[in-house]
Amino acid sequence: QVRLVESGGGLVQDGGSLRLSCVLSGRTFSSYAMGWFRQAPGKKREFVAGISRGSTPRFADSVKGRFTISRDNAKSTVYLQMNSLKLEDTAVYYCTADAVQLGLPTTWKYWGQGTQVTVSS
Repeated sequence: QVRLVESGGGLVQDGGSLRLSCVLSGRTFSSYAMGWFRQAPGKKREFVAGISRGSTPRFADSVKGRFTISRDNAKSTVYLQMNSLKLEDTAVYYCTADAVQLGLPTTWKYWGQGTQVTVSS
């Protein structure tokens, strides 16, 4: 069974940076596309970034140019580097995985428990 564990969340000032990490265990990491979603209070969960098995990234328009996503297959870890953070980036960030063959899935199968990111003024 796939297990996803996020880390790296916390409190950061407006304009600051954070790096989130997510470790996949239970299956072969390289066989999974990986992604990050977020959910702010009172809002729907939204896609932030994803990276395919072949390391092709995709980003939500709201984070393009500020966030990067990368994967380290040797460490079974996906990273979300968040720069120039804004107040509106405050949310719980969820790691997700899916064994889709190409690209990113329409729906993601596995989810982590989430990590809180709070951006303060």
